[in-house]
Amino acid sequence: MTARHPLRFGLVVGQREAWPRLVARAQQTEVLGFDVAWVVDHFFGGSDEMDHTHEAYTVLAGLAPATERIRLGVMVCGNTYRNPVFLLKQAVTVDHISNGRVDFGIGAGWWEREHEAYGYDFPSPGELVGRFGEALDAIHSFQRNERTDFEGKYYRYVNTPFEPKSVQSNGLPIVIGASGPRMMRITAQHADIWNTRSPIDEAVRKSRLLDEKCNEIGRDPVEIQRSVWPGPSYLTSVDAFSEYVETFMNEGFTDFLFGWPRDDAEHEVLQRVAADVIPQLRGAS
Repeated sequence: MTARHPLRFGLVVGQREAWPRLVARAQQTEVLGFDVAWVVDHFFGGSDEMDHTHEAYTVLAGLAPATERIRLGVMVCGNTYRNPVFLLKQAVTVDHISNGRVDFGIGAGWWEREHEAYGYDFPSPGELVGRFGEALDAIHSFQRNERTDFEGKYYRYVNTPFEPKSVQSNGLPIVIGASGPRMMRITAQHADIWNTRSPIDEAVRKSRLLDEKCNEIGRDPVEIQRSVWPGPSYLTSVDAFSEYVETFMNEGFTDFLFGWPRDDAEHEVLQRVAADVIPQLRGAS
């Protein structure tokens, strides 16, 4: 697959720090020349449930007036945590606060413990995917129509008004995290950006599956930008960062997320790749 999208680099600034530090992270992300500041949609820590954790879209609403250029997104919102129309309303509100800088990330939901802790039902895998598909069908209508009538198995909307729309002329870009065949078909139908956290061989296999699903519904696969957020840190050295990005670029990936540096050494690497490596990669793409 030949990529036609410009390279994008983002940092996951998190939401488990004191507010002044979160603002400083977002502002530094912008100063360093990155394209996107990301948060995640969780309500407590994975390794320590008592980690102080702020709600995702509230964080983005606060970061929007503290930044000027970078895009803002949640990687990715769990569909089961909010009614789809309410989730979209949150995102569009932040889009207006930021003057059109929101990427709308969404996934089916997966963390059973979080559902248990906060009192959300945790459906079967089949129902999770069914709910997700219906949610995106409804969101598509809300983004484009003044009013929506929708009758699904899981969601029902009756003459539902949705205003204002996104500041962005084509609506909020939709970012989907997905892997299996049914999820990939939904991704083919709705995504502007598809994200994976897989290593290269698995990521390529999933990307080709997405190509197949696009071809099945008559969509050009190149329309969907391929995005990756590695599990391991690739800020351990400049060479590790460069090799990682170039490996995925060779397979058509153009959108890269990296976790916030874990220590001073990784922070130094971040400064170096922002100053030297990323501009070279942009120039060569």
